[in-house]
Amino acid sequence: MSHFLYLVRHGEQQDAEHGMPDGPLSARGNRQARAIASRLASVPFDAAWHSPLQRAQETATIMTKKIPDLEAKPSALLMDCFPSGPTPDMPHSFDSFFGAVTTEEVEAGQAQMADAVSEWLSPARGERHELLITHNFVIAWFVREVFGAPAWRWMGLNQANCGLTIIRVRTAKPPVLVTHNDLGHLPTELRTGLPEEQPY
Repeated sequence: MSHFLYLVRHGEQQDAEHGMPDGPLSARGNRQARAIASRLASVPFDAAWHSPLQRAQETATIMTKKIPDLEAKPSALLMDCFPSGPTPDMPHSFDSFFGAVTTEEVEAGQAQMADAVSEWLSPARGERHELLITHNFVIAWFVREVFGAPAWRWMGLNQANCGLTIIRVRTAKPPVLVTHNDLGHLPTELRTGLPEEQPY
């Protein structure tokens, strides 16, 4: 039996380019959330969870209105965070990324994601489908975990707003990545949130 995780990054945030730490969805973000909801409307979800931040909560509200009998609950394990800090094997080109990140932020992110992995990537029991509405770094960490990659490898794994990543958690075998950052439900004008230029 398998446990399927449907990981969705929140929709585009209003005024995100001005450095707001959190805020409401933009008009485009609302359209993105409706599009991913239509894409997933036929999935027999058993549960849904979302980050407590406003942009993820609003995405969850829009999605669950279009998906029958599904209620999304907040989980602090899905908060935006820094899943790890600099490591000796990390390329020096990433050093500048951590310039303003505190040790406390990294330690909190590490503890959070250890708990999140234990909660959702433990061996599956029975057939389940769960929806997790969260953030770019959180999804990147889950994907890194599936591959057993070095801690720093979550950097450079980017998820567009309302992109879809699916992970299959199996009973007796390691989890597998079914799809990453699938944007088939989003027309070109709704594909936002990816770096315009990869600095690394």
